[in-house]
Amino acid sequence: MRAWEKAYHIMQNAVPVVLDEEEQTWLVMNQVEKFHDMTLKIFWHSNVPGSGAPEMLAVAAVQSMHNMGYETDHLIELLEAGEQAYDRDDMPDLQRITARLMIELNRLPKNEQSDYWKYKDYKTWDAYEQQAKFTTYESYDVQAEDFAARINAGWIAQIVAGALGTAIEGYTSQQLKKKFGEIHHYVRKPNTYNDDITFEIAFLSAFDKKGYEVSSETIAEEWVALVPSGWSAEEIALKNIRSGIAPPESGYINNPFREWIGAQMRGAICGMVAPGNPKEAARLAWKDAVVSHAGNGVLGEIFNAVFVSLAFVEQDIRRIVELSVEAIPTDSEYYEFVSTTLDWCRQHEDWKQTWALCEEKFKEYNWIHAYPNAMAEVVALWYGNGDFDATMHIISMAGQDVDCNAAQIATALGIMNGRSSIDSKWTDPIGDELDTYLRIMKKMKITELSDWTVKAVRKHNA
Repeated sequence: MRAWEKAYHIMQNAVPVVLDEEEQTWLVMNQVEKFHDMTLKIFWHSNVPGSGAPEMLAVAAVQSMHNMGYETDHLIELLEAGEQAYDRDDMPDLQRITARLMIELNRLPKNEQSDYWKYKDYKTWDAYEQQAKFTTYESYDVQAEDFAARINAGWIAQIVAGALGTAIEGYTSQQLKKKFGEIHHYVRKPNTYNDDITFEIAFLSAFDKKGYEVSSETIAEEWVALVPSGWSAEEIALKNIRSGIAPPESGYINNPFREWIGAQMRGAICGMVAPGNPKEAARLAWKDAVVSHAGNGVLGEIFNAVFVSLAFVEQDIRRIVELSVEAIPTDSEYYEFVSTTLDWCRQHEDWKQTWALCEEKFKEYNWIHAYPNAMAEVVALWYGNGDFDATMHIISMAGQDVDCNAAQIATALGIMNGRSSIDSKWTDPIGDELDTYLRIMKKMKITELSDWTVKAVRKHNA
């Protein structure tokens, strides 16, 4: 039956009814109003669920467009008007102002003086592939018992590190030290709720279905099927996909957060399913990243995917960092940030000296942007030098988006050094439980997630 025929059939067979007041559905509009007002208020003022850190997405959106080389000074007056409307709880005016702000963000003029335009913006995999450098290795044996053990260690490491970082994300090194001193362990009883891993599981679900031929559109379908909501770039991408906008446009259109950390925070899974094959990990990361990001945001996921893939075949974490930096095109702005950080690591013995330089370099960027967090990863991996506890200490004290950073780099350490390298002080409080807010997988076992990953990889390497 064609669509017009079905619609015609429905109309022709509709029998009139008389609804009483309780049966009428107009009152649902009150709930719709409350939902839209609540989500709008969160756009202007919110606190991170895990750590309570303050965030203003409206301000951050303007900040992000400034970072990407656009003129934004004329939007300050609009931001001030929005804050005033928020303070007086004037929702009609706040709705108007927010709509006006988003329209303006989509038609900003370039700032021709911005350093951003000095670098190449990579828009396609082919363009990136031509400039990237990858070390090649003999084929990794995914049928070996060692592979299953490494995957399990990687997931355990990621989950405990995410639990560590969730409680302290969104703060500076200085504020964290004032509050907690030197962080060497969980600052509170840990839990495994984390938005980062939900998107990795969605990728795994798509990969399980399609293997290495998985497309960005298949990944996007798993997003809307499994993930009810996101934050910043991911939430915009979800809205775009639900509105019929497919990748890569879903990662770019109406998305001022497209170079934030949202893709970078999920690169590990691409490295896990492409062990010892950094180029393939990068290719999969590209497919995943463009669902919600563009430009340097995509390169961020590639960076993390590459170092996790390398952890299967390299035993020197500093060598892994160097190779991961080499996988980023030298004419990109992302390379400027990670390579500069690597140079500083080589020059200074104390990680705090290097981190102070990093803090100055990224001070114009939001703490959820890819750059501050990639720099934190490089510093923690370099100075932690393969030791799990030391690396977790440094990544914690660096602040920024700690859960994303700690989880990604811990995955590489777990894979490289094995389950025995992770002290029981990290694992005992977590056990084998994983809680998510995915639609149909709210309760999982870490062992189940590990087994699923191994089976999916082996199935598509048979």
